[in-house]
Formats: sequence, structure tokens, C-alpha cells
Amino acid sequence: MSLKWIIGSLMLCIWLQPVQAAEPMPVQLATVYQNTVVVSDYFASEKYDGIRAIWDGKQLTTRSGHVIAAPNWFTERLPALWLDGELWAGRNKFEQVSATVRDNTPDDQAWRAINYLIFDAPDQQQPFSWRVQHYQHIVQMINQPFIKAVEQHSFNDNQQLQLFLDSITKQGGEGVMLHRKTALFKDGRSDNLIKLKPYMDSEAQVVAHVAGKGKYLNMLGALSVRTPEGIEFKIGTGFSDADRLNPPAIGAQITYRYHGFTKNGVPRFASYLRVRNEP
Repeated sequence: MSLKWIIGSLMLCIWLQPVQAAEPMPVQLATVYQNTVVVSDYFASEKYDGIRAIWDGKQLTTRSGHVIAAPNWFTERLPALWLDGELWAGRNKFEQVSATVRDNTPDDQAWRAINYLIFDAPDQQQPFSWRVQHYQHIVQMINQPFIKAVEQHSFNDNQQLQLFLDSITKQGGEGVMLHRKTALFKDGRSDNLIKLKPYMDSEAQVVAHVAGKGKYLNMLGALSVRTPEGIEFKIGTGFSDADRLNPPAIGAQITYRYHGFTKNGVPRFASYLRVRNEP
């Protein structure tokens, strides 16, 4: 086991045990799209590949309550209102955002590349159709180029939605989020919020490192992981050389993509995406 491997594991453990924590805010979580969804009942927007960030009226936190050390200039114009959104630096730049957000001493230059994309102003008395107009008005009043309102679209059928998904993925986007127009804010997972991607993804916990062979000698060969349902399997693809030198720590939660299941319930063609810094 290399020194870089050990150092990388220790750094990840430090992040997973936050030095600051706030009481987690209620958070809406998405279910997976099914063909039975009535598309016209939902607004559709791009699913941004960033870090979920909740503004509680005083500070930015992750969805589990970890305080995000953003520069004062980034948050000083945000109102004393509850906002939900994504910290995002552009398509395929998740790692850049993740590294910036994990830093407890904010890197001013790195934060200059990040936008706060607001997609909700949670209100338990008003439907999402009202909240869309509300958060758009809030962003307009803030009038800062890095604070942006996520655009919502309305479609009549699955075909129109699929064309929208195709246009996003062709540009390197991750997928689409669907918000039920009439839904009141609801904590937890429900079909008021649905994600649609061209592939499936899920999370698993790292239980062991499998040593590499051949060109991956003295590096990671594969991860042994366990799903929340208790199914264990190996993931051997999707890693960069940097990932193989500094693999996710044992016990870390990782996100992987896959295409269906075997008859034993094991994800098919599983490929590593990244460490899941937020559960």
C-alpha cells in the first residue's frame, strides 16, 4: 500500500467527519423516472452535476448539515430566506466544485468559477408552480452574475421530454429533473421530484480494495462494494490513474453507474463515477 494511498484515505475520512455541522434542513429527494409519469404534470430542468447546497437564511450547508465555507462576497446578497440549489462550475466539472467546497478555508479564486443555481425556494404552503416564480424573482432582486435561477420547461408528452433529455446529454449534461407543478414541499423521497438519466446510477459502500495487476501493479485494481440491500460486488472500471493511486477509503460511499441487473440482483456493467461526499 503506497503512502499516497494512505494519505488520500486519511484526507477523505477528515472530510466525512465535518469540523462544522448545522441542524440539517428538510430536503426533497428524487425517485427514478418511470414511463407511467404524466409529463404534463411536471416542470423539467437540467440535472446539474454539482454539489447540493441549501441556504438556510444565514449560511450555506450541504443536505446533511455540513457547513460550506463560502467566501463572504459569495453569500452576502442572499436573503434571509430558505433556498435550495446546486453549486456548479459547468458540465463535467464536478471534481473541481467538490474540491473547492470541501476546503474549510475558501479559495477566493476557485470560488470565482462557481455559480449557485437555485431551483427552489421551499415553502410548505405553496405549490412548486408558485415557488418557481418566487425564486426567479429572488434571483432577479439579488442581481449577482453567479447567483442564477434554474430554468423550468413544460412538456406535453414523453417524446418532447426525451428530445429535451437528448439535447442536454449531447452537450455533456447529466440528465433531467422533474418537479411536480402542484406539489407542496415535502421532506424526503417522493415522486414530487423525479430524475431522468440516460443510464442508472446508485450508491454503495467500499468494503475492500483489490490490488491491481499488470499495468495497474501497486495501484488499485478494483473496489469491493456493498449496496444498502447487502449485495456485494466488484467495480473495476471508470477509475482514472489518480483514482487508482488514491482510491476511495474503506467505508466511503461511492456513486457508480450501471445498466440493469443480473438474475442475482447484481448491477450489470458497473462503472465507478466518484466518491459520494454527501450521503
